[in-house]
Amino acid sequence: MTTRAVHTTYAPPSQGSGPGTGQRILSAVALAATAPYLALKTAWLAGSQIGIPVGSVLSEPGLFLTVANAVTLAMDACVILLVLVLTRPWGIRVPALLLTVPVFTATGLLTPILLGFPGQLLVRALGFGADPEALAAREPFLDSWVFIVVYTGFMVQGLALAGLFVPYARERWGRRWQGVLGKRLPSSTGVVAAVAASASAVMAAVYAYWAFGGTAGLGAEQVAAYSAETGVVSAAHGMCALAAGAGVLSLARGGTLRARWPLGLAWVGAGATLTWGLWMLLASLGPQLDRGDGPSATVVLIYAGQVIAGALAATVLTRYLISRREG
Repeated sequence: MTTRAVHTTYAPPSQGSGPGTGQRILSAVALAATAPYLALKTAWLAGSQIGIPVGSVLSEPGLFLTVANAVTLAMDACVILLVLVLTRPWGIRVPALLLTVPVFTATGLLTPILLGFPGQLLVRALGFGADPEALAAREPFLDSWVFIVVYTGFMVQGLALAGLFVPYARERWGRRWQGVLGKRLPSSTGVVAAVAASASAVMAAVYAYWAFGGTAGLGAEQVAAYSAETGVVSAAHGMCALAAGAGVLSLARGGTLRARWPLGLAWVGAGATLTWGLWMLLASLGPQLDRGDGPSATVVLIYAGQVIAGALAATVLTRYLISRREG
């Protein structure tokens, strides 16, 4: 009598086996969180005035508003595509650049909201929100419930996407961010990292100054609109700039520190600094929806500085990831 031996090789679970229960839950949550924003934007493009008070500049039809609504609707719809890429078997074969750029952008746009919006709610709950009389004196823009619904949805999207991206990245690029930082990056990259960190520190200092009520460089309208709530937003942008600078310095220096922490700081900080700097710079150069004079020249320069600092930090981050791939 002979015995047949069956030899098996253990293989870790992969995207090919389909999403697990946790991934399915996070996918459903992320997709559901896009619904309010997509519904509002679609309604506005169709001519609805839901959430727009009488007298708001948003009630006036125009090409700029139509294009802005269409672009932001498309941006939020990309979340649906990202969820599919991160959870479906074919998503593991998507070219890295086609995935990392949208994820980097989404991380950058959502991080300040994840930091700032809860802080604003807390400030408001503690009684340090904007003066009701000052709010009443301003021209109406959107009903207050719109901000609650939209930004809550953004927060849920950000958390759900992070929960989906981390295991995906662990499977596909685990060696890039596991282990220690390793050897120092080339001196040319170190110079870029030093410049990025210096620029980020300047941006962080400016935003900290504005967060605590500083008025230098601001226009009269921005000074009048200051409150603890707007200070929280400035603080969030300052924290992101600091994270970018600290992260890229650590990546450039190398060493025995675990790679995931500085890599995470650089990814989040650079993404937020670059994307929000570019977003606010473009918004400042376009038509002012509130009929105001727009930001001062100094503020526009700060936005441009954010873009430069974020772009330099992203360059160091990219060079670090390339070096890990080559290693």
